[in-house]
Amino acid sequence: MVKLTKIYTKTGDEGETGLGGGERVSKVNARVEAYGTVDEANCFIGVAAEACGASDADVSSMLRRIQNDLFDVGADLCTPRKPGEHVGDALRVTGAQTAWLEARIDEINAALSSLTSFVLPGGTMLAAHLHVARAVVRRAEREVVHLADEVGQSEVAEPLRYLNRLSDLLFVLARHTASKDGGPGDVLWIPGGDRSLSGDSE
Repeated sequence: MVKLTKIYTKTGDEGETGLGGGERVSKVNARVEAYGTVDEANCFIGVAAEACGASDADVSSMLRRIQNDLFDVGADLCTPRKPGEHVGDALRVTGAQTAWLEARIDEINAALSSLTSFVLPGGTMLAAHLHVARAVVRRAEREVVHLADEVGQSEVAEPLRYLNRLSDLLFVLARHTASKDGGPGDVLWIPGGDRSLSGDSE
Protein backbone atom coordinates (compact mmCIF):
# COMPACT_ATOMS: atom_id res chain seq x y z
CA MET A 1 0.00 0.00 0.00
CA VAL A 2 1.35 3.42 -0.99
CA LYS A 3 1.18 6.02 1.77
CA LEU A 4 2.17 9.62 1.08
CA THR A 5 2.41 11.74 4.20
CA LYS A 6 4.72 14.50 2.99
CA ILE A 7 4.83 16.06 -0.47
CA TYR A 8 8.30 17.60 -0.42
CA THR A 9 11.34 15.79 0.95
CA LYS A 10 14.19 18.02 -0.29
CA THR A 11 16.11 14.87 -1.27
CA GLY A 12 15.97 15.85 -4.95
CA ASP A 13 17.34 19.34 -4.54
CA GLU A 14 20.74 18.31 -5.92
CA GLY A 15 19.30 16.86 -9.12
CA GLU A 16 19.04 13.25 -8.04
CA THR A 17 16.10 10.94 -7.36
CA GLY A 18 15.60 7.49 -5.89
CA LEU A 19 14.71 4.41 -7.92
CA GLY A 20 12.39 1.66 -6.75
CA GLY A 21 15.30 -0.30 -5.27
CA GLY A 22 16.67 2.70 -3.37
CA GLU A 23 19.52 3.58 -5.74
CA ARG A 24 20.11 7.30 -6.24
CA VAL A 25 20.51 8.48 -9.84
CA SER A 26 20.46 11.71 -11.83
CA LYS A 27 17.03 13.04 -12.77
CA VAL A 28 18.13 12.85 -16.40
CA ASN A 29 19.11 9.19 -16.11
CA ALA A 30 17.65 7.15 -18.99
CA ARG A 31 15.49 5.17 -16.59
CA VAL A 32 14.05 8.34 -15.03
CA GLU A 33 13.46 9.84 -18.49
CA ALA A 34 11.56 6.68 -19.47
CA TYR A 35 9.17 6.46 -16.53
CA GLY A 36 8.87 10.25 -16.41
CA THR A 37 7.62 10.29 -19.99
CA VAL A 38 5.19 7.48 -19.16
CA ASP A 39 3.85 9.72 -16.40
CA GLU A 40 3.48 12.57 -18.89
CA ALA A 41 1.57 10.27 -21.25
CA ASN A 42 -0.69 9.27 -18.37
CA CYS A 43 -1.52 12.93 -17.77
CA PHE A 44 -2.54 13.45 -21.38
CA ILE A 45 -4.66 10.32 -21.28
CA GLY A 46 -6.34 11.80 -18.20
CA VAL A 47 -7.16 14.93 -20.21
CA ALA A 48 -8.66 12.74 -22.93
CA ALA A 49 -10.72 10.86 -20.35
CA GLU A 50 -12.09 14.14 -19.02
CA ALA A 51 -13.00 15.19 -22.57
CA CYS A 52 -15.26 12.15 -22.97
CA GLY A 53 -18.96 12.94 -23.08
CA ALA A 54 -21.86 10.83 -21.90
CA SER A 55 -21.84 8.89 -25.16
CA ASP A 56 -18.15 8.06 -24.69
CA ALA A 57 -18.50 6.35 -21.31
CA ASP A 58 -16.97 3.16 -22.72
CA VAL A 59 -13.93 5.10 -23.94
CA SER A 60 -13.60 6.87 -20.59
CA SER A 61 -13.70 3.57 -18.72
CA MET A 62 -11.04 2.14 -21.03
CA LEU A 63 -8.78 5.15 -20.52
CA ARG A 64 -9.11 4.98 -16.74
CA ARG A 65 -8.02 1.35 -16.79
CA ILE A 66 -5.07 2.29 -18.99
CA GLN A 67 -4.09 5.07 -16.57
CA ASN A 68 -3.92 2.53 -13.77
CA ASP A 69 -1.86 0.16 -15.92
CA LEU A 70 0.54 2.99 -16.78
CA PHE A 71 1.36 3.33 -13.10
CA ASP A 72 2.36 -0.35 -13.27
CA VAL A 73 4.52 0.46 -16.30
CA GLY A 74 6.15 3.31 -14.40
CA ALA A 75 6.76 1.13 -11.35
CA ASP A 76 8.31 -1.55 -13.58
CA LEU A 77 10.65 0.92 -15.27
CA CYS A 78 11.52 2.55 -11.94
CA THR A 79 12.74 -0.72 -10.41
CA PRO A 80 15.84 -2.35 -11.94
CA ARG A 81 15.64 -6.11 -12.18
CA LYS A 82 17.85 -8.01 -9.75
CA PRO A 83 19.66 -11.26 -10.56
CA GLY A 84 17.45 -14.19 -9.60
CA GLU A 85 14.33 -12.03 -9.28
CA HIS A 86 11.18 -14.10 -8.79
CA VAL A 87 7.62 -13.32 -9.83
CA GLY A 88 6.12 -11.07 -7.18
CA ASP A 89 9.43 -9.63 -5.96
CA ALA A 90 8.60 -6.36 -7.77
CA LEU A 91 5.58 -4.98 -9.58
CA ARG A 92 5.98 -5.82 -13.27
CA VAL A 93 3.82 -5.29 -16.34
CA THR A 94 2.32 -8.59 -17.48
CA GLY A 95 1.64 -10.07 -20.88
CA ALA A 96 -2.04 -10.16 -19.93
CA GLN A 97 -2.13 -6.37 -19.70
CA THR A 98 -0.64 -6.09 -23.19
CA ALA A 99 -3.03 -8.75 -24.51
CA TRP A 100 -5.97 -6.72 -23.17
CA LEU A 101 -4.82 -3.78 -25.32
CA GLU A 102 -4.54 -6.03 -28.36
CA ALA A 103 -8.09 -7.32 -27.85
CA ARG A 104 -9.44 -3.77 -27.66
CA ILE A 105 -7.51 -2.78 -30.80
CA ASP A 106 -8.95 -5.70 -32.78
CA GLU A 107 -12.45 -5.03 -31.48
CA ILE A 108 -12.48 -1.31 -32.33
CA ASN A 109 -10.55 -1.53 -35.58
CA ALA A 110 -12.94 -4.16 -36.96
CA ALA A 111 -15.65 -1.51 -37.17
CA LEU A 112 -13.47 1.12 -38.87
CA SER A 113 -13.07 1.65 -42.60
CA SER A 114 -9.75 0.94 -44.28
CA LEU A 115 -7.41 3.91 -44.55
CA THR A 116 -6.31 5.34 -47.89
CA SER A 117 -3.91 7.91 -46.42
CA PHE A 118 -2.40 9.00 -43.14
CA VAL A 119 -4.74 10.66 -40.64
CA LEU A 120 -4.28 14.27 -39.57
CA PRO A 121 -4.62 14.60 -35.79
CA GLY A 122 -8.06 16.01 -35.03
CA GLY A 123 -11.62 15.50 -36.23
CA THR A 124 -13.20 16.19 -32.85
CA MET A 125 -11.83 17.60 -29.61
CA LEU A 126 -11.72 14.15 -28.01
CA ALA A 127 -10.00 12.66 -31.06
CA ALA A 128 -7.43 15.47 -30.95
CA HIS A 129 -6.70 14.76 -27.27
CA LEU A 130 -6.29 11.07 -28.06
CA HIS A 131 -3.84 11.87 -30.85
CA VAL A 132 -1.78 14.03 -28.48
CA ALA A 133 -1.74 11.18 -25.96
CA ARG A 134 -0.73 8.78 -28.74
CA ALA A 135 2.23 10.97 -29.72
CA VAL A 136 3.44 11.23 -26.11
CA VAL A 137 3.15 7.46 -25.68
CA ARG A 138 5.31 7.07 -28.80
CA ARG A 139 7.89 9.34 -27.18
CA ALA A 140 7.75 7.26 -24.02
CA GLU A 141 8.33 4.19 -26.17
CA ARG A 142 11.43 5.81 -27.69
CA GLU A 143 12.73 6.63 -24.22
CA VAL A 144 12.30 2.98 -23.20
CA VAL A 145 14.20 1.90 -26.33
CA HIS A 146 16.98 4.27 -25.27
CA LEU A 147 16.93 2.67 -21.81
CA ALA A 148 17.05 -0.79 -23.40
CA ASP A 149 20.25 0.23 -25.21
CA GLU A 150 21.80 0.79 -21.77
CA VAL A 151 20.39 -2.04 -19.67
CA GLY A 152 19.42 -4.69 -22.23
CA GLN A 153 16.20 -5.48 -24.07
CA SER A 154 15.10 -8.18 -21.61
CA GLU A 155 15.06 -5.64 -18.77
CA VAL A 156 12.24 -3.63 -20.36
CA ALA A 157 10.67 -6.04 -22.86
CA GLU A 158 7.09 -6.05 -21.57
CA PRO A 159 6.84 -2.30 -20.82
CA LEU A 160 8.09 -1.70 -24.36
CA ARG A 161 5.48 -4.04 -25.85
CA TYR A 162 2.75 -2.44 -23.72
CA LEU A 163 3.60 1.08 -24.87
CA ASN A 164 3.79 0.01 -28.50
CA ARG A 165 0.30 -1.51 -28.34
CA LEU A 166 -1.05 1.44 -26.35
CA SER A 167 -0.09 3.93 -29.04
CA ASP A 168 -1.91 1.74 -31.57
CA LEU A 169 -5.00 1.60 -29.37
CA LEU A 170 -5.04 5.37 -28.93
CA PHE A 171 -4.85 5.75 -32.70
CA VAL A 172 -7.88 3.52 -33.36
CA LEU A 173 -9.74 5.15 -30.47
CA ALA A 174 -9.12 8.56 -32.05
CA ARG A 175 -10.53 7.30 -35.35
CA HIS A 176 -13.47 5.70 -33.56
CA THR A 177 -14.42 8.83 -31.61
CA ALA A 178 -13.98 11.11 -34.64
CA SER A 179 -16.55 9.14 -36.64
CA LYS A 180 -19.18 8.33 -34.02
CA ASP A 181 -22.41 10.24 -33.46
CA GLY A 182 -22.27 11.99 -36.82
CA GLY A 183 -18.70 13.21 -36.37
CA PRO A 184 -16.59 14.23 -39.35
CA GLY A 185 -14.58 11.02 -39.37
CA ASP A 186 -10.97 10.80 -40.49
CA VAL A 187 -9.26 13.97 -41.65
CA LEU A 188 -6.84 12.57 -44.22
CA TRP A 189 -3.43 13.85 -45.23
CA ILE A 190 -3.27 15.15 -48.81
CA PRO A 191 0.33 14.79 -50.00
CA GLY A 192 1.48 18.18 -51.22
CA GLY A 193 -1.36 19.87 -49.39
CA ASP A 194 -3.15 22.84 -50.91
CA ARG A 195 -0.16 24.34 -52.68
CA SER A 196 -2.29 25.52 -55.58
CA LEU A 197 -4.31 27.70 -53.20
CA SER A 198 -1.20 29.42 -51.88
CA GLY A 199 0.32 29.95 -55.30
CA ASP A 200 2.97 27.27 -54.73
CA SER A 201 2.30 25.01 -57.69
CA GLU A 202 5.86 23.85 -58.22
